[in-house]
Order: sequence, then structure tokens, then C-alpha cells
Amino acid sequence: MHNIRIKKSPLAALFVTLGLVGCGGGDVKTNSDFDAVDTTAPVSDWQLVWSDEFSGSSVNENKWNFEVNCQGGGNQEQQCYTDSTDNAFVTDGTLKIVALPAEEGAEKPYTSARLNSKYKGDFTYGRIEVRAKMPFGQGSWPAVWMFPTDEVYGGWPKSGEIDIVEAVNLKTEDAEGNVESHVYGTLHYGRDAPNNSSSGKAYALPGNANPADDFHTYTIEWQEGEIRWYVDGYLYQTQMASQVRYNSKGEAIGLRHRGWFAEFFNQATGELETVYDAAPFDQRFHLIMNLAVGGTWPENTNNLGVNAEAFANGQTFEIDYVRVYECAQNPNTGRGCETIRAGYKDEETLVEGEAPIPSPPSDGVARNLTIFDGTPNPNWPAWDCCGGSTPEIVSDAEKGDAYKFVVGAAPTVNGFISRAAFITDPNGTPSPFDASPILETGAVSFDMKVVSQPINADSTWLVKVESNEGSTFAELPMSASSEGVSPVAGEWQTFTYPLQMLSDAGLDVSAIDVIMVFPAWGTGEGAEYLLTNVEIAAPEGPSPELVLFGDAENPEWPLWDCCGGTTPGVVADDERGPVAEFSIGATPTVMGFKPVDGSGVQFDASAIQIEGVVQFDMKVVSAPASDSVWKFKIESDGATTAVEVDLATGNAGVAPVTGEWTTYTFPLQTLTDLGLDVSAIDVIMIFPAWGTGDGAVYRVDEARIYNPSAGNDGLTVFENNIVSGWSLWDCCAGSTPQVVDAGAPYGSVAQFEIPGWPETVLGFLADEGVSFDASALLANGAVSFDMRIVTPPSGGATDWFFKVESTGAATAVELPLASGNYDQPPVVGEWARYNFPLQELFDAGLDISDLNVIMVFPAWGTGQGVVYQIDNVEIANF
Repeated sequence: MHNIRIKKSPLAALFVTLGLVGCGGGDVKTNSDFDAVDTTAPVSDWQLVWSDEFSGSSVNENKWNFEVNCQGGGNQEQQCYTDSTDNAFVTDGTLKIVALPAEEGAEKPYTSARLNSKYKGDFTYGRIEVRAKMPFGQGSWPAVWMFPTDEVYGGWPKSGEIDIVEAVNLKTEDAEGNVESHVYGTLHYGRDAPNNSSSGKAYALPGNANPADDFHTYTIEWQEGEIRWYVDGYLYQTQMASQVRYNSKGEAIGLRHRGWFAEFFNQATGELETVYDAAPFDQRFHLIMNLAVGGTWPENTNNLGVNAEAFANGQTFEIDYVRVYECAQNPNTGRGCETIRAGYKDEETLVEGEAPIPSPPSDGVARNLTIFDGTPNPNWPAWDCCGGSTPEIVSDAEKGDAYKFVVGAAPTVNGFISRAAFITDPNGTPSPFDASPILETGAVSFDMKVVSQPINADSTWLVKVESNEGSTFAELPMSASSEGVSPVAGEWQTFTYPLQMLSDAGLDVSAIDVIMVFPAWGTGEGAEYLLTNVEIAAPEGPSPELVLFGDAENPEWPLWDCCGGTTPGVVADDERGPVAEFSIGATPTVMGFKPVDGSGVQFDASAIQIEGVVQFDMKVVSAPASDSVWKFKIESDGATTAVEVDLATGNAGVAPVTGEWTTYTFPLQTLTDLGLDVSAIDVIMIFPAWGTGDGAVYRVDEARIYNPSAGNDGLTVFENNIVSGWSLWDCCAGSTPQVVDAGAPYGSVAQFEIPGWPETVLGFLADEGVSFDASALLANGAVSFDMRIVTPPSGGATDWFFKVESTGAATAVELPLASGNYDQPPVVGEWARYNFPLQELFDAGLDISDLNVIMVFPAWGTGQGVVYQIDNVEIANF
């Protein structure tokens, strides 16, 4: 079992060495602010406890150990480290670490030196200063870093690494004339390689100064749960331990700050634990100073490789001094001596780490997940792990849109993934799926067609499912499915894997984040296959819902006046019938729905946090006597958490209009992101801003907290024929759209033409008195359809548009058609799928509760001669 443990105090450790290994690179950003508060002078409570001023005539071996090896530093570096005075020596008050060409026939092409202070200078917390001048040239890699002396939590990187400063390829110049001048500070931690984590930042000196031209002071301040990096006294980076977020039940549901973490086996229980506290940076670390030549980072950066000319006469990493200070205020934590400036924890300085985000505890509510059924799920992109291909959607005659995967010469696995590093759609978020409530009845299933088998006839097709960033998995031959078959070329087949089977094979089904389908590793070259209808599902279960006011008051959630002394009541509205009415007098107050004090009534919306909404209709009968901003506020667990926003944010920024009923919608996920604990909701408030509501009278109806996606199948406007109550429509040119046979796979489709008068729009129109209420689909719904141009307009290429209106054109939204297909304009003769999310239409001002016209058309007056076809028109969840 893999447990998540949040420790309240650090592991007991009296001394822990400062340590830095691996010296990794990666994508980092440079942010410099030279107008900030000066931090060059540390506070006086820093007391010097260890130093080397390099004032002697040789390396002080009472303080430093020479590492002698040709192991390449774990990074495929090209030097051997020696203890020769050619590679490390002290003169004129500085230490010189020199990288030199090796003698002909040597094991590695270069020699250099690496010194460490293990067992001679080991520290837990403090301020470490290094004044140094960097070497330069393509392939140079100087570093001052810290590594754990005792490796309490396991081998690298589980016990951590702190990179105080490193640089690669300084002074190299690219084709545009940009000169490399960055230094880097980085932490390494987390799981065993290759699943290790790192986080850090680059820094550029002011005035285009180069670290290889002069001495600069590189510093870290390290305290319990926080490490800060400085260059010449400027604080440019802060990293912190992760801060866990809890619900009212004390259960971990996320992170307030995503920083570092530790993962190790608990010696008492034998269980693997993920820990969010000061670990692994709460033990003693020692110092390391080295100059590497080449390696995976410098050789793959800037001008690539190693420039032998740069090292022909040697490159020197020169260190003036190394000083270690202890915080006298609290040596055990390092706190109380911080050298900080305003904004040192703002978004420009505070670096986000790579800690795994705790999944909310299972709520026991059964729900299903559709990963792909012809429409991509932005939270679960199709993925090629290692082969370099990009899965693409293709049209299949039998199944419609399906994802095509290929395997080339490079070994790889393919499938669908929900991890942050692989989600590129701005609308996507990592969404590990909790399938534990459907363990006994649910399954992972998909339809698959092999287009071509692997060249290797002995290859075995496999399915693999992982959870929680790969911490658990189940891998099975595809023939282990309920159907008991292996993939056959040229045939669509369904494969079903019961969750209980996957659990028995080792999968923790509470946080599934990868589904893979692939030929066995390294045997799949030549394989091409299609996947669709990928889901984790069981028979639908009930979804939690709280009705605050439907046709009557909810006795457990009575109408409520906080402070004004009125009694809100139920009145008859001419349009709606029974509704809740609130009135505000001279006394400031807030109003809404609240259980009786002491009743203990709360609503746990955890199960619908991702897709659920707070939604209600409201009409202002009488506006406040003075200008006022209307507010929406929601509280939980006795006001332990609360969120207050302008009411208009629930209606695309439009404020209430007196005399008009309007629907307001607030997604639970948005409220959660703003700080609300949705597990114990106990007050809903709708009111004019405090003290400004005198004279206000307003009504509320259809108030509830629910999942609009649950049990709602939407509306299919056209599939083979037009739905009852709707018709094919030409606004203004007098044509008669037809249903025609477009051949396989579409069959009967709607065909529109503009043969003469070009000033018209065409589409689908609801009959008088007919409209569709899509409110229940707001969170995940879309207006979707397939379309192709048969004959382009006679006047040549033109812009195409999509437009949707509510009854009587009371509200309308018009968008470029291409925006529904990743900004790809329609191509003559090619079918394409278009999706317009209801949330985006709603945000643009559309009343989605009253949809009655859907239009697709060429720009006004430019469509003469055009013929186009539309099929599979629906308003539904996607």
C-alpha cells in the first residue's frame, strides 16, 4: 500500500548535511527585479560556523575530500576527477579548479577536480555563501551544490539535493547573437529515477554582466521548510515545502502551495509514504564543488557538444571563499534570521515544485468517465510516450471519429493520460479518476481496430493502467479481457477489463491517470491501430443534489435574513408561480438560505466538485435606493471557509436588470479554487453590498446545488433526419434545405444551398413555442455538429460563421466557425467536427435556457453558389 502522510513536525535529526547532486537543467525562466529592497547585508544573528578563505598554499584537506573517479558524475560527463595539483590548487587567496585536456589514450578526454566536505563540514540549515568566478565555453559545467550526508530517505534523489549555483556553456553565442550568461539554482527530490522531480530557476545578472568575467557572490538561506537563493545579495528565488489543503473532516484534498515532497518506505510499517513537510531537506548535507566537462545538460544546450578549443589551455573555476553561517535565533530550524524583501513569495520569485497533489478522499459516489467517444476529453489527451508521433483523429467508416496510434522504430507505449506534463489544451486539467466506488461493477473498456500488426509476429498486445503518477499499475495481455480475444487486423473489437481484475493485479483504482494499449515494449514497430469509446464506467448511480427552492421552501434550508429583522417569504410571481421573496430595509443585512442554528445541517458537494454548480434564477422587483453592487456569497463549516463574488460573475459579467428573471451559475470547481471547502456548505447568500441595499426587493427561484451533467442526454437536433419540433431553415433567400444521402459513413444529412440571392443565413430553427433548455448541460455541454463544403461559393473563399440564438433573438452569439475546430477553417470536400462549449456561449451572453436557432453560414452576402452539408447536430455533454 502507498500511503500519503502529512507530518506535523520534521523527522528527528540533529545534523544533516547540505547536499546537491545531479545538477539538472531543464526549462527555467529568468526573472530579474533590480529595484527591489537591498538584501546584501544579512542580519547580525547569522553566526559564522565554518569557512574556507583559501588563504593557504594548498587545498585544506581538513575541510575537503578529493573525489577520484572516471564515473562521469552520473550525467555522462567527459572528465576524470583527480587529486592532482594540476586540477585543484590554491594560489593568491583563491581555489582554482581547472579542467584540462587529458593525455592521449586516457579513459576520458579531460581531467578536472571535485571536492566535497563530507564528514568535515556537514550542516542542517543555515546561510551558505560562495564567492566565485565561473569558467566559460561550450561544454563547461561548474557547480557548487549540496548532497545528503546520511541519505536517510534513500538514494538519489529521495534524500534530496540542493544546487546553490551552477552554469553551463557561459559566453557561447547563438545565431542571433545572444550570449549565454545565466546561473541556476535547483532542488532535486521525490521518487527514484527516472520518475525523479526537480524545480528551480535561472537568473541573469544585471547589465548583461557575465558570471565568467568577474567574481560574484552566490548564496542560499536554508531553513526548515524554505530555501532562498541570492546572487550578489539579490533574492531571486524562493522554494518551500508543500502545504496541504484539508476539508472540514481533516482529509487532504489538495495543496495550498505545491512545493517539494519526499517519498520513502516507513521503517515501522514497511509502507511507501508520500510526505509533505520539510523532508528531505531536514537532514545534514555537505558541500560539493566541481567543474564538469560535457554531460547531458551542457552537451544538449546552446551550441551542443563540447568545444575542444575552449578547453585547449584549460578552463578555471575560481572560488574566493566558502562561508557557512548558523542562525543564532533558532539553530534547530534556521528560522529568525531571514534576509528577505517585499514580494519574495510572489509569483515571480516563489517557484512551484512537483509534489503530487493529494486526491480528495473517495466520496463513495459512483460516477463514470468517458475519455474518448469521438470527441477529445481535454483532461485526458491521447499520448505517445516515447516514439515521437502525435496521435491523430481520423474518420472510420464504421465508428466515425477515432484516434489513430502508430509505433515506429523507437520503442514506445500509446494511450491516454491525465498528468500535468502532458496536457497542452488550455481547457484541460489533470483529473485522476477515482473508480473505487465502482470497483465491483465497473470496468475499463474500449473499441479497437488494428490497421496493421507489428512487423514482429511474436509481439504481444498489452493493456496497462496506472494510478497516482505511476505509483501503482496493472499490466495484462489484451487477451485477458472479458471477451477473451486478441486483436485481429481489420476488425473492430471491444475489450473490457473489470476494475476488480485490475485491482487484483496491483492497481490502486482511486486515482487512475493513464490507460495504455500497445504492443510489448520494443516489439511494436509497424503497428497502426484505432481506438474509440474509451471509458471507465459502471451503471449510473445517483448524483448528490440540494434543492434550496423549487416550487416551495426547503424546510431544512429556510429563507434567511441575517440582521435586518425581516421574514422572507414565499409569494406568487406572475411568470413563475411560487418563488422566494426577500426585502431589505434601512438596517444593513445579508439574505439567502441557511439551516437553523444548531441543526447540524450541511451539504457535502465533494462528489460533484468538478462538474457541479450552484445555480438559481433571480429577479429584482425593486432596486436599492442607492447605487449598489449585488453579491453572491457561500460559506461552509460555520464560516471556516467562504467565498464572496459579484453576482454578475454568474451571468457573464452582466448585472441584474430590474424586472427581468436571470439565471446565475457558479461552478463548484471555481468556488473551490477560490478557497471554499465544498464538503460542508451551510450558507448561501444573495444580497446588495452591505449597507447599500435599503429598498431592495428581489425574488429567487429554482435554487439548487447539483451536477448538471448527471442523467441529462441533451438534444439531438439532426441525425439522419430533423428532430420533431425543429426544421431546416433558410432565413432570407427562399431556398428549401433538403435531407440527402451523403454516402457512408454519414448517410442522410442536411444539405443547404444558396443558389441565387446571397444575403441569407441558414441552419436549424425550432417551431413557434419550442426551445431547448441547456442549463443542465452548462458545465460540460456543447453545441456540436459535423459539416463539409460540397461546392464553394462562386465568388471564391469566404469566412464562415456559427451563430446561435434564444427565442426571438433576445440573446445571440456569433463566432467564426473555425473556432469550433481548433481554429481550422473548413476545407472543401472534407468533413470536420465542430464543438462550441455551452460555458463559452453562456459567458458571451447567450441565454442557454431558451435555445431555438442554430445557424452555420458563409459571411453575409458572399455565399452565392455554395452547397454544404451538416450532420449529427446535438446539444449535449461532450
